[in-house]
Amino acid sequence: MEFKFIKGITFAPFAGRNTFTSKDTFRSLDNLAERTNADLIILVPNGLQDTPQSEKIDYTSEGFITDEELTSFIDYAHKKGLRVALKPTVNCRNGTWRAHINFFDEDVPCEPKWRNWFDAYTGFQLHFAEIAEKTGCELFIAGCEMVQSERRENEWRKLISDIRTVYSGPVSYNTDKYQEHNVKWWDAVDIISSSGYYPVDDWDNQLDRIERVIEKYNKPFFFAECGCMSVRGASHVPNDWSVRGDVSPSEQEEWYKAMFAACEKRSWVNGFGVWDWRAKQYPLSKAEENGGYDIYGKPAERVVAEYYGRK
Repeated sequence: MEFKFIKGITFAPFAGRNTFTSKDTFRSLDNLAERTNADLIILVPNGLQDTPQSEKIDYTSEGFITDEELTSFIDYAHKKGLRVALKPTVNCRNGTWRAHINFFDEDVPCEPKWRNWFDAYTGFQLHFAEIAEKTGCELFIAGCEMVQSERRENEWRKLISDIRTVYSGPVSYNTDKYQEHNVKWWDAVDIISSSGYYPVDDWDNQLDRIERVIEKYNKPFFFAECGCMSVRGASHVPNDWSVRGDVSPSEQEEWYKAMFAACEKRSWVNGFGVWDWRAKQYPLSKAEENGGYDIYGKPAERVVAEYYGRK
């Protein structure tokens, strides 16, 4: 299966109710389309479970985006000439990172079970896979950075198979940084993807490692997430959201330059999903005072736009 190079940006991740009906959000998407040369946005519907050991996933109660607003916004993005990927992602209400969602590998009476969790997770994924099919989304990504669950190979294979019963487009899964070689079921998806939060000076080493995975499975690959905060020190630990220091748009800029330069030498890197572009943006005049992952109005935005413009 051939894939067009993905010039992507993650847009308004984990958006809450009415985000996709707000004028600010439409204005933000217009800015993305006009400024970045991106041709695809990744939308991230949110699901929540109370703790890493909860068996139920909520994605329909008050506060979550409605199917209607999501569907309408996807249609708007398509009219803007943007392709759309859906990446439904579950998080924990207690703040624990989703990578730590985990259960005993053997069922124990009175303890939560993988079987029940995967039933809930499958319902969550299929709900949005049906929307992806209905709206003509160009890619479906069956979750993100679910590290502890990835060893449950049979359950993941069944999930991907179930998704294919309702969604006819290409299916991917977004593993976490440093985990690409640990997933044993890459043959089940159409395109391998991971989170590319690698240190500015370590790209070649990590790409060497990932390349062996791509050669083994002979599948296309892209970084479904990649990014770096514009804070001093962040380029050496771009995955660390907690880094605090002086705002440094130039450090973020140099990180993007290093990533693109390293990946340009690898023909198997089939694109990027830059993290991120917010629904409600700060004023452009304040862009270089913002230390977040956002690229809007920062030097990194120009790097992304120039690179995407060449691809």
